[in-house]
Amino acid sequence: MTADGTIRALGMMSGTSLDGVDAAMIETDGSRIADFGRSAYRAYSGNESAMLHAALGQWPGGPDVAEAAELSVAAHAALAETFPEAELVGYHGQTLAHDPQGRGTHQAGDGAALARRLGRPVVWDFRSEDVRQGGEGAPLAPFFHWACAEWAVGQGFLPPEPVAFLNLGGVGNLTWVDPAASAPEAPGACIAFDTGPANAPLNDLMRVRRGSLRDEGGALALQGQADEGVLARYLTHPHFARPVPKSLDRDAFPGLLAEVAALDDADAAATLTHAAAAAVAAGIALLPALPARVLVCGGGRHNRAMMAALAHRLPVPVPVAAVEEAGLDGDMLEAQAFGWLAVRVLRGLPTSGPGTTGAPGPVCGGRISYPRLRL
Repeated sequence: MTADGTIRALGMMSGTSLDGVDAAMIETDGSRIADFGRSAYRAYSGNESAMLHAALGQWPGGPDVAEAAELSVAAHAALAETFPEAELVGYHGQTLAHDPQGRGTHQAGDGAALARRLGRPVVWDFRSEDVRQGGEGAPLAPFFHWACAEWAVGQGFLPPEPVAFLNLGGVGNLTWVDPAASAPEAPGACIAFDTGPANAPLNDLMRVRRGSLRDEGGALALQGQADEGVLARYLTHPHFARPVPKSLDRDAFPGLLAEVAALDDADAAATLTHAAAAAVAAGIALLPALPARVLVCGGGRHNRAMMAALAHRLPVPVPVAAVEEAGLDGDMLEAQAFGWLAVRVLRGLPTSGPGTTGAPGPVCGGRISYPRLRL
């Protein structure tokens, strides 16, 4: 811990795209961002990705869960060991199933085992407490988005007005923040929700049809034409009529791939890309006011077809740009978020609330595991 009370925390994230582990350092007191540090990425091999795919949808005790959990701990440990400066580690684990109105939420991976392996305290299981208290358990990055906006305003990257962060991972999520609010849990400071599928269906299409992990740069989708009939049917899904906040499981739209089965590869990729953008446009309509701009983070911002689809489908007054426009690292924002959230858990500060997950009040989620003392 530094003299001003900040902690050097390592945040780690493996998302529903199942492509690898992000790790990023952040220095924070759990409220404001003092500094960003270095980052790293560990890709999953083809076999590792297949192992995680096999466990998707399974709950604790499922036939493939133990193997997926062991892989998650081993992959995160290997990466975290390259960050000896980290005083605290935030470990999200691997989401395999998410059903907040039913069975709950399941992130595979034992944070206590990771703490023992690293010899450092680990904060993990961030979502369960929010679900237990009646929230959706997701998304969890919004409070950090508020801190990022406040930091960007202070650094002169953004004006002091509401802005939206759009994360395009396996699932898309949108956060509207007012950086002028006193804290992320303050009334009206944050509104967040999952918009709909983002990269997950497109990645699954590429894996099945082309044997690749993704539509690199949107190259295939740019050759195709989106099927507007498929998109119109897609937007009748009950999720889009639900009030916010709301969350989704990675595979909440199981019929989407079947809808594009008759399309050639390029048209199917274009349709799934525009489906992600159409979901965001539907989400923008649910915000209390149009944001000054939409800042895109996550892997989707590298997809030129995705960015073009967003520009085409979002309301005309709302400019869309990569989050780097605000001085931030869009590849590592979620990893940084879990480092920041880990410090908040350590300090007993809220990590979610009514505007972000629908919990009845502010929630401090997460468990802290300490390494065993060596005698």
